[in-house]
Amino acid sequence: MAETKISKGFQTVVPAEIRKNFNVGPGDIMEWTTTEDGVKIKFRKKVSLLDIAGIVDTEDETDAVELKKRVQRGEKI
Repeated sequence: MAETKISKGFQTVVPAEIRKNFNVGPGDIMEWTTTEDGVKIKFRKKVSLLDIAGIVDTEDETDAVELKKRVQRGEKI
């Protein structure tokens, strides 16, 4: 079990053991959910453009401006 103290500014530190175990760091999100037994905390990794680069595999050339216009018109891409 790990424990931390809440500061005057309502801040706390995620213990090193927890950070290492869940591989969390600056920019990651902590989701807090109240339960009947207390609070459940879930870590969500920050996603960057580099993380998602290459997910879409297309042979067609893409034009970001044209894609944006199509989205604004409500067209599905």
